[in-house]
Amino acid sequence: MNKKIVHDALVLFAFTVALGFVLGLVYNITKEPIAQVNYQKAQEAYKTVFSDAASFEAYAEFDDAAAAALMAEKGFADEIDDVQVAKDASGSTIGYVITVTAKDASQATITFSVGIQNDGTVNGYSITSIAETPGLGMKAQEEAFYGQFQNKNVEGFVVVKSAPAADNEVEAISGSTITSVAMANGVNACLTYFRDVLGGAQ
Repeated sequence: MNKKIVHDALVLFAFTVALGFVLGLVYNITKEPIAQVNYQKAQEAYKTVFSDAASFEAYAEFDDAAAAALMAEKGFADEIDDVQVAKDASGSTIGYVITVTAKDASQATITFSVGIQNDGTVNGYSITSIAETPGLGMKAQEEAFYGQFQNKNVEGFVVVKSAPAADNEVEAISGSTITSVAMANGVNACLTYFRDVLGGAQ
């Protein structure tokens, strides 16, 4: 009886070790391709919101802990994930691309990149991760909604349920006010970071 228990334990141990080895091997094989896909996805998002940029360079002074503290201080639930400096062909800074994760959406978090010119004009946003309700919150990816943020130079955006009467007003997606507010809050979080950390309009 004891011999069988020991035998079974050794077999299980050997199986666990072998499985761990296989999983480690698979991870090492897929790690680089996954990283490359994520890099390309991010670059596409940057280019979408800053088509005038010739290149993007990580903002060297980005501090995620300080960014989190700023968001908490300003009352945002959002998380600033990344900051890229948008450069023209001569290497001059023409603005920034700030990636934010909105945590107050209706289904899950939404991650997107926001392009902001040196003068504070919002170029727009590009979503890289969203899992909202099809036909409702997913409409945040449609131009009818995201176009309302493009080429606007405002202190921040507010969501309204009727036709906008001012540049800072964004008409909510019908039946999906929560998602609409989450997107506006995320853009506002980026504008706050732009003003408070990156020096605001230059």
